[in-house]
Amino acid sequence: MFISIDQIRDSLKYLQKVDSFWGITFLKFKQLRLPVGNTIKISLYSEIQAFLESYYKPCKESAYFYRCFGLPKTKNSWMTLHKWITLKRYIDYYIIENIDTQIFGQALLSHQVNDDNWGWKDNYIEVLKSSLYDNQLIPVFHLAVWIYREKEWSSKTTAEDIIQNFKNQFLLNEQEINQLFDISIPENININNLFQDKVVSWKELKTVIGKPPDIIPEEGALTYLEIQGVGAAKKLCFEPAERLSLITGDNGLGKTFLLECAWWALTGQWANLPAYPTQNASEDEPVITFKISGDSESDTESISYDWQLQRWNEIKNRSTIPGLLIYARVDGSFAVWDTAKQYLSSSSRVRNIEKKPLLFVFTKDELWNGQKDENGNTFINGLLQDWIQWQSRPDKYPFDTLVKVLARLSPPEQGDLGILKPGEPVRLPYDAREIPTIEHPYGTVPIIHASAGVQRIITMAYLIVWAYEEHKIQSKLIRIEPQKRMVILVDELEAHLHPQWQRAILPALLDVRDDLESDLQVQIMVATHSPLVMASVEPRFDQRVDKLFSLELVKSDLLGNEVQIEELPFIRQGVVDYWLMSDVFNLLHSRSLEAEKAIEAAKVLQLSDNPNSEDVARVSHDLARYLSEDDRFWPRWIYFAEQHGVHL
Repeated sequence: MFISIDQIRDSLKYLQKVDSFWGITFLKFKQLRLPVGNTIKISLYSEIQAFLESYYKPCKESAYFYRCFGLPKTKNSWMTLHKWITLKRYIDYYIIENIDTQIFGQALLSHQVNDDNWGWKDNYIEVLKSSLYDNQLIPVFHLAVWIYREKEWSSKTTAEDIIQNFKNQFLLNEQEINQLFDISIPENININNLFQDKVVSWKELKTVIGKPPDIIPEEGALTYLEIQGVGAAKKLCFEPAERLSLITGDNGLGKTFLLECAWWALTGQWANLPAYPTQNASEDEPVITFKISGDSESDTESISYDWQLQRWNEIKNRSTIPGLLIYARVDGSFAVWDTAKQYLSSSSRVRNIEKKPLLFVFTKDELWNGQKDENGNTFINGLLQDWIQWQSRPDKYPFDTLVKVLARLSPPEQGDLGILKPGEPVRLPYDAREIPTIEHPYGTVPIIHASAGVQRIITMAYLIVWAYEEHKIQSKLIRIEPQKRMVILVDELEAHLHPQWQRAILPALLDVRDDLESDLQVQIMVATHSPLVMASVEPRFDQRVDKLFSLELVKSDLLGNEVQIEELPFIRQGVVDYWLMSDVFNLLHSRSLEAEKAIEAAKVLQLSDNPNSEDVARVSHDLARYLSEDDRFWPRWIYFAEQHGVHL
């Protein structure tokens, strides 16, 4: 077990009034067994450096370390540690100066500049006690939480054990404990939240302490979307998860609308018709507010609607996703956004007056057969041509990647369809082209004759590979590094897929980055109606980076209803039936409507005061008509029926 991120977040609050002397210099002196009344030779610079590297450098890729204590001399919690000279300056200003000019120095035997001899005065405890801020003792538990944030503990560890370990490691004596340190267990500690199964990662920790200045922001993820006066909700606030956002809800409540707005927030252009404000929106002006991670200092950006011009206002230099965005739309079309693409001002199809990055929205026909503009510029060769070209290349690149992605997104091997494995191209009558094929257990099938489900997954696999390969090529042409961030939006992921495939497609999509680049960061937003999709992600759902949302119709006031989005706790249901009856889908029963009505009538009868045998017989007839012979409701009903004179 490891100390949890929640406990680290809480403990850091209690360290803000503690001077860094206690968390760094004092602890290091104790580890070095600094004597009382005489001195020993210590290379303080190297010792402090080693201590800082061990406990105060949470981001190993950074040249900065984090100081979580009170900072009277600077508002910035990050102190640079680029070179030795920088470390020396740190020690001079934050260690030596503290010792020379503050009361801490009065606890140490006097020393000269560049003197490596250090030792405590006889009365050091009395002197140090007088330096305590507002006479508050140093909270050992909270300091230990930070120091031991990466330490693995046994399953039987208690808060007392953490404190005892700290006392032993830093050799605190009884006098120091009694007069300088608070070793009590904080009253608000919840032992159930003290630990977590895995060590707190840098990804988790940076959400609490922020990032050092030399770490490039991880751009390209949507972190906030607020829609006001548009659609079926007066105000809808959507905060997507870092990795996976599952969006559920009844038909017509706005799942597709939410994805369309997410696309617009990330790109600044609409994939189809622009969202139109609610006609009776008299109280709140139509506004869409969004935040893309790492792109600016501001928290959010808001864009309003111009009623006179009947369009959303355009803002210069508004944020857009800096990397790749792929949107699988429910009508079979796909949209792609790539900032590395060439800018074309001549295209009438793309409103590119301000040299905005190209927006591609491809119909299925365009994706398969290619697309050009009126000037003959080729936007995409198309799946049929690219597949054959990739397959015929001696190095099989990027065909091998396509093969891996197809295998990843395939239905389970035990199913009838098997793995989507490319076969040899074929010629068809009246078509001069070579046509790619897929090898099925019953034979080789040209992909233009494949089923709707197979064609959708083939198209998705191709577009993911094509978009990423194009991004790398275009990045090289314009002399920039390829982005390591991709966002994927999928509307009705389960469309056309057999239940076996529905149970496998989302986990596969989560892993598809491994077939592109191992360090590729992917944010996925999926709209779904499928309980099988929900069940499939149970082993993979991580509440730290994943979220579940539901769009619900609620009564807003006396005049009507509105749609709200709610983040639901992801609770494993185990059985698909239970997903149907969960808060996500809200079915009373996982049966036919007739069976549901019969069971509800039976329950009402069971709760009535004096049920008569005629009513019991009538309900029994309906149950026999609509329920299977081994339905789990029968034992409960048979006993009740026999008690009222009806034998089944």
